[in-house]
Amino acid sequence: MAGLRYDFSAIVLAECPAHLPGGYTDLTRTMNLSSLLYPATVRAHVQLDSKKALFPFVGDLASRSLGLDAGEVSEALLERERLGSTGFGRGIALPHAKMADLTGVRGLFLQLSRPIDFNAVDGLPVDLLFVLLSPLDAGADHLKALAGVSRMLRNEAIAERLRGAKSDEALYALLADTETRDAA
Repeated sequence: MAGLRYDFSAIVLAECPAHLPGGYTDLTRTMNLSSLLYPATVRAHVQLDSKKALFPFVGDLASRSLGLDAGEVSEALLERERLGSTGFGRGIALPHAKMADLTGVRGLFLQLSRPIDFNAVDGLPVDLLFVLLSPLDAGADHLKALAGVSRMLRNEAIAERLRGAKSDEALYALLADTETRDAA
């Protein structure tokens, strides 16, 4: 897809009137990752041995950074994962869940120091995880965030830059970059 550009600053989810005629939601518009992530929700070089260890780690991170109950986050993500793996291929997973105590869609991003088995659709282990947590009534915003994050992470150049980040700060800067980036 030569020439394709991502402008993450274009739309803030809370301001998105993305409804089309007939009540359908426009999931093709660009999204603002900085409306989902905070520096405290992005971690580089996370050392985990298994998928089983991931969800308690994410629960703890969400508790410390977003003020959520660690056990509820861990259980909600695990419950969703039981429906089918959120590992969508090429070493990337997008675990997600809906929760009662959220006022907006929030994200956490992990770059693992070593890939872990995730039962991904292509069988490859996962080393990049974008975790999405949404309010119970998020509906279209949840789907828009899933679609936007998935589309961004499927871009090989972006995924490689994320894999190459050396610190939490560098990883956050890549994710929250508001300049239009050449994704070709």
